[in-house]
Amino acid sequence: MITTDMCIIGAGPVGLFAVFEAGLLKMRCHLIDALPQVGGQLSEIYPQKPIYDIPGYPAVNAQTLVDNLMEQIAPFNPGFTLGERVDGLDTQPDGSYIVTTNEGTAVHCQVVVIAGGLGCFEPRKPEIVNLERFEGKGVAYMVKNPEQLRDRRVVLAGGGDSALDWTVFLSNIASEVTLVHRSDTFRGAPDSAEKVFHLASQGKINLVLQSNITSINGNGHLQEVSITAKDKSVKTIEADHLIPLFGLTPKLGPIADWGLTIDKAAISVNTTDYSTNVDRIYAIGDINTYPGKLKLILCGFHEAALMCQSAFRHVHPDQKLSFKYTTVNGVPTF
Repeated sequence: MITTDMCIIGAGPVGLFAVFEAGLLKMRCHLIDALPQVGGQLSEIYPQKPIYDIPGYPAVNAQTLVDNLMEQIAPFNPGFTLGERVDGLDTQPDGSYIVTTNEGTAVHCQVVVIAGGLGCFEPRKPEIVNLERFEGKGVAYMVKNPEQLRDRRVVLAGGGDSALDWTVFLSNIASEVTLVHRSDTFRGAPDSAEKVFHLASQGKINLVLQSNITSINGNGHLQEVSITAKDKSVKTIEADHLIPLFGLTPKLGPIADWGLTIDKAAISVNTTDYSTNVDRIYAIGDINTYPGKLKLILCGFHEAALMCQSAFRHVHPDQKLSFKYTTVNGVPTF
């Protein structure tokens, strides 16, 4: 039995930052994640993707952000159970919990924090003829190593932040980049959209709007992408890689059976402290929902900070949220 103050389900960036905030309040943490490494979507789906909305970083590589977060929390010595899925939650007589995994790992904690991003997720696949036939043969739903696309002809599809950011990034790597979007406006950040339009005006990328990719073909590997415009006209372009970026399909898994209030595959929370309707269970990051919710990493960081302030009263019920400290060689010592 692992004993800790706070069990955090999900070792993505928001879960990792929660360890830091908890550590400042003298709360010990243990993290559980179904993925074999920390970092969540950042490490699993787009480790080399640049991120532009982290305060203090004009741009930061996704994996670099994860590495920095790990360095930041190292002094607090969190525990990790990786490659295991949370299956069970048992309430104890004193209000604490025992969290168990599919491999039998058991964690006794005072507070449970769900920071599972989108939960168990899989990419949304558009309706494209022959799409699955070329998976792994030119079709991929994420970019793990951009260098594999160097000097190649790459087609991206989508209108969100990932499609925009990868279009900008790959414009300096691939020999040819084409972005196909079904509309003439984008869902992503206006600044990113402006960069894409600028690259298109300079002839550095091909921007195909109000169009959909309808079929792909090739001889053992992707060679052609057929695009159907709004007026039903069809054109075929040569391509080595197709990357459809239409987001992820969220699945809460066993967490959905914990009696939590669920709204469209997300957990409803109180924005005062990001608590759920179940005592001592909190939800932070992309897995929660509330009026005005923005699925941004920096919002998850904010949620983690407020959550820890509330969780403190469960972990240290006899203490106040204030500490006296002295300095040793200029370093605060609590």
